Amino acid sequence: MQAKEPSPPKPVELALLVSVFVVAACGLLYELAAGAIASYLLGDSILQFSTIIGTYLFAMGIGSWLSRYFERQLPAHFLRIELLVGLVGGALPAILFIANAYAPQSFRPLLYGLVLLVGILVGLEIPLVMRILKRNVQLKDLVSQVLTFDYLGALAVSVAFPLVLVPQLGLVRTGLLFGLLNAAVALWALWLFRHELRALKSHVIAALATLGLLGGAFAGADHITSLAEDKFYQDRIVFSENSPYQRIVVTHGKAGHRLFLNGNLQFAQRDEYRYHEALVHPAMAAHGAAKKVAVLGGGDGMAVREVLKYASVESITLVELDPNMTRLFSQNATLSALNGQALASPKVKIINTDAFKFLETTQDTFDVIIVDFPDPSNFSIGKLYTTSFYALLDQRLAASGYAVVQTTSPLVARKSFWTVARTIEEVGLSAKPYHAHVPSFGEWGFIIASRRPYRAPTALPEGMKFLNLQSLPLLFDFPQDMARVPTQPNRLSNQLLVTTFEEEWGKVLQ
Repeated sequence: MQAKEPSPPKPVELALLVSVFVVAACGLLYELAAGAIASYLLGDSILQFSTIIGTYLFAMGIGSWLSRYFERQLPAHFLRIELLVGLVGGALPAILFIANAYAPQSFRPLLYGLVLLVGILVGLEIPLVMRILKRNVQLKDLVSQVLTFDYLGALAVSVAFPLVLVPQLGLVRTGLLFGLLNAAVALWALWLFRHELRALKSHVIAALATLGLLGGAFAGADHITSLAEDKFYQDRIVFSENSPYQRIVVTHGKAGHRLFLNGNLQFAQRDEYRYHEALVHPAMAAHGAAKKVAVLGGGDGMAVREVLKYASVESITLVELDPNMTRLFSQNATLSALNGQALASPKVKIINTDAFKFLETTQDTFDVIIVDFPDPSNFSIGKLYTTSFYALLDQRLAASGYAVVQTTSPLVARKSFWTVARTIEEVGLSAKPYHAHVPSFGEWGFIIASRRPYRAPTALPEGMKFLNLQSLPLLFDFPQDMARVPTQPNRLSNQLLVTTFEEEWGKVLQ
C-alpha cells in the first residue's frame, strides 16, 4: 500500500506557523534586550547575559509547565497571552531605562522580575499553538513544523538585533516594535478564531488598545529615551545615538561637553586636558623623536591632538573599534573643535577594527603606542588588559619604543591598577606606573611599558596647561594608600582583573 503523501498546510495552519516564527523572534529579542541593558548598566556582560538567559529559560520552563492548566478556549488564551507579551516585553527596555534613571536601587529586582514574567508568558505561547494545531496536524509533522519555524525566528532576530535593529532603532524603539508584532499576532489570531471567541467585542477592544498604546509609545520613543537620559545625565543632551557597539551620548553643561559611552563618563571638556596630557606626554617626550605612533582606542581624537604637538611625528595610526565614534569626532563641528580637528590631519590614518585583531595582523612597528581603552568592566574589554594582548603589544613596539596604558584609579581600584602592572611585567616588559589627578575622575593611573628603562624627558612641547618639567617627576611618586600590592597577572583564560575591578568599584558605588 502506497504511503499517503502529507497534504500542504491549510491557511489557518500556515498562519499559525508564521505566528510561531514571530513569537520566537519576539521572545528572543526581549531576552537579548534585557541582557544588553543589564550589561550596559551593570557591567560584566558575560555574567549579565548568562544570568539573564538562565532566568529566562527557567521562566519559559515554568510557562510550559503551566500550559497544562489551560484546557478550554485555547485560542482566547493564546490571544490574551500575546497581548500581555507585547505589552510587557515591548515596554521592557523603556521601563528599565526609566527605572535606572529615577529609582536605580530597584533596577536589578525589576530587571529579573520582568525577565521572569516575559519568560513565563513566552513559555506558554508555543505549547498553546501546538495544541491548537494538533486539531488538524499529525504529531510528527506538528513538532517538526513548529520547531522549524521557532528556530528560524530565533535565527532571524539573533542576526538582526546587533546588526540592524539596535543601531537603527535603539533598544527602546526595537522593544516596542516587537511588542507591536506580538500584538499583530494577537489581532491575526482574533480574526482566525473570531467564530470561537465568546467575548469577541472585549477581545477586539483589548487588541486595539494594546496596539494603540504600543504604537503611541513607538511614535514617542525619543521622548521616552530623553525622559530617562535627561534625569540620568543631568546636563542637557546635545547628541545621542546607538552604534553596534555602544550607546554614545554627549551632554553640555557647566563642565562643557561631556562624553558618555554606555552611561560611563569618558571625558569632561573642563579637565580632559589633564587626562590626555598625562596619558600622552610622559611617553612621547621621553622617546624624544617618535616618528610612527599608534593610538589604540581614543576615538574622540583627544590623544591624537596631543601626539600632533610633536614635529617629529610622521604618521599616526588610530585604531578605534566603533566607526560612529571617529565619524562623530571628525565630522561634528563642535566635537571636532575639541580635538583641534586632529582626525582630519593628513598624518592620521583611521582603522575601525578590534585592537586585538589589529595587533595580530599588522606588520608595522611603532615608536610609541598609546593604549586608551575603557576600564575593564567586562570580559570583552578585559581581554585588552591580558598577557595575550600585552605580548602582541610587545611585538609591535620598536626596540627603543614606549607604550602607555590608561589603567583606572590606583586609589579606588588599587588592586586592579597593580594587576595591570603585574600583567605587563609578565610578558617581559618593564612597567613604570604613574598617576595624575583629574577632577572628573579623581586620582587616575597610567603605566608606561618598554624594553628599555624609562628616562624622564628633558623637554615638553609648548602650550601645556597641566604638565611641566618640574611637576612631571611627582606623577611617579605613589603615597602609601596607592602603593603597590601583591597581585596575579591577568590572563585571557581567567580574566581575574574584571572580577577585581567590579569588586573594587562596586564598593564605591554602593
